[in-house]
Amino acid sequence: MALLRRLAERDRPTLAFTLDGQPASGLLGDTLLTAVLTAEDSLRGSDFSGEPRAGFCLMGACQDCWVKLGDGRRVRACSTPLEADMCVNREPGRRL
Repeated sequence: MALLRRLAERDRPTLAFTLDGQPASGLLGDTLLTAVLTAEDSLRGSDFSGEPRAGFCLMGACQDCWVKLGDGRRVRACSTPLEADMCVNREPGRRL
């Protein structure tokens, strides 16, 4: 179940992307954080406990929203624009 629900601006063009190997979609102008959280219930797992995380500061300062792209780069989901055909992999975090 999605953590966020889109209430406005639903008429923007749809962009398809891959999330953890599964098809997903967001809207043109979305950040990766918005696109992921309108499709899923969490962004990634905590580095300390594996518990679900969803970002914190939403402005690229807190280090809580890192995801890995298909080309191996780690980026902040809150400040990276969604692009068509991106491959995004959430990091599960560590289980203690």
